[in-house]
Amino acid sequence: MPTFIAADGTRIAYHLRGEGETLAVLPGGPMRASVYLGDLGGLTAHRRLALLDLRGTGDSAVPADPETYRCDRMVDDVEVWRAHMGLEHMDLLAHSAAGCLATLYAARYPHRIRRLVLITPNLSALGLRATPEERLAVARLRAGEPWFAQAYPAFEAWLAGDGDFDEVFMPFFYGRWDDAARAHDGAAEEQTNDDAGDRYFAEGAFTPDATRAALASLTAPVLMCAGGVDGNPHPDLVRRAAEAFPRAEVAVQPGAGHYPWLDDPEYFVGRTLGFLDQGAGTGPAAGRASA
Repeated sequence: MPTFIAADGTRIAYHLRGEGETLAVLPGGPMRASVYLGDLGGLTAHRRLALLDLRGTGDSAVPADPETYRCDRMVDDVEVWRAHMGLEHMDLLAHSAAGCLATLYAARYPHRIRRLVLITPNLSALGLRATPEERLAVARLRAGEPWFAQAYPAFEAWLAGDGDFDEVFMPFFYGRWDDAARAHDGAAEEQTNDDAGDRYFAEGAFTPDATRAALASLTAPVLMCAGGVDGNPHPDLVRRAAEAFPRAEVAVQPGAGHYPWLDDPEYFVGRTLGFLDQGAGTGPAAGRASA
């Protein structure tokens, strides 16, 4: 298992899976160990995935200063990681909450990005959040599911601030609530650093106007992937967010929830590779991660 030392002395781990050109991957959660990403639906057959365990998660060490869990404070972890892997430019993929981290990284280090893929991204770094009403409208698309009658009232109460987070409404986060989805969800608690997650979105982490201005310098193409039945972010919000990037395209995966590689691996891999391989060999070359 390769590691590197962050600027503050924290030892950070990452995992290498597959063969081919390196695709650097940032996990969401927030602050969930990268193991939940698996092989991203089979991307390891085409790309060498370098999956980062953010500080305090998975095999990475707990930092001395817990304030460094704030999203913007971890941008330089990503930059040190890039340099450690010997990548002059990199293809970068981020899921969910890590969409914020990747967006801040692209704003601060635009010249280091070759291609950027944001999978069902949290859009707080751009000042965008789905409203409860928007999330419920998407949830009602699942009205024909056998679990809906029990899940929807609890989901509605939670979004209104009148109820606690409840496992009963987790099916809304998956396009298919099958055994694979239940196992994936069931592993989340032990894979997530809840204290770090609480600090990830702390006050001061985001300055959307400044980030949008900085993204004007990003020349790399961006793919923003939404799930057709994912309420946060819902497809319309992803389309609005794409306007912040000079060269962005939006893909909406039919029937997919927040973890689209689980819902339809073939579609997910095909769409992601189609983007990553556009113009292959014409731009700055991404190298291979070192062991």
